[in-house]
Amino acid sequence: MKLDNFLCFAIYSTNHAFTRVYKPLLDELDLTYPQYLVMVVLWEKDDQTVGSLGERLFLESSTLTPMLKRLEAMGYISRLRDRTDERQVRVKLTESGRALREKAENVPHGIANATGMEPAELVRLKQEIATLRTSLLR
Repeated sequence: MKLDNFLCFAIYSTNHAFTRVYKPLLDELDLTYPQYLVMVVLWEKDDQTVGSLGERLFLESSTLTPMLKRLEAMGYISRLRDRTDERQVRVKLTESGRALREKAENVPHGIANATGMEPAELVRLKQEIATLRTSLLR
């Protein structure tokens, strides 16, 4: 039992390192990392349900809803009940939310540079980690 032998600790501590790199980049956008992820998913595809956002981000709606309320208060999204199924809440980007994407364009590049890795290495590593996640979620 040595901490340095634990894969989970390597991933956990790497997550903390990523957070330190992301922080100044996201501070410029006035977003937290989880808020940034919500925006990225909405920039990929606007007008989604809270449930679909939660599935994509691996988050429960109880975690996601307060985050969405903050993004709404910031003017980046709107939340409305679905007209055909009032149990569903739809999340849409506002003009400000769409405009924020342009300001956020440099974030992925800044993160990639911080890793010091080649693009092909990053793609391979991301695929391996995604495969690991899928295995753990079974």
